[in-house]
Amino acid sequence: MSDWCIRRGEARDVAQLSTFNRTMARETENLLLAEEVVTAGVQGLIQRPEYGFYLVAEDDSGLIGSLMITFEWSDWRNGLIWWLQSVYVRPEQRRRGVFRALYRAVRDEALAGDARGLRLYVERHNHAAQTTYRQLGMVDSDYLLLEELFSEGSTPAS
Repeated sequence: MSDWCIRRGEARDVAQLSTFNRTMARETENLLLAEEVVTAGVQGLIQRPEYGFYLVAEDDSGLIGSLMITFEWSDWRNGLIWWLQSVYVRPEQRRRGVFRALYRAVRDEALAGDARGLRLYVERHNHAAQTTYRQLGMVDSDYLLLEELFSEGSTPAS
């Protein structure tokens, strides 16, 4: 039995979710994200549940992990693909099943609803995360992710 609970992210979690997102970007991509941009982005999603939601793991000390779900309409599948994003677990809580619990909660909710599948992208060199995702049953996609970002609000960390 775990000593944490899983719940939807709420307005009271905005500051901590913003910190998690900025910390994750620094750890995985060596990026410094602008606090005001990330905080507004977190708040924007919480205020627009039609775009997605956060799921958080919480214990007596506060939030210990989180992930964000956003929705993509698939005309090929006539339904929604749920994208896992902004995955973060506090370093001292890693390898204790926190992400596994978050993932299972998302998967259960997606299966109970109208979702057609789960997807995520992971930084190419983040082998530890890739291993974790594969252990949960996710497989490499046949797709390569390409992007054109217009405004990141981030700079490389020195």
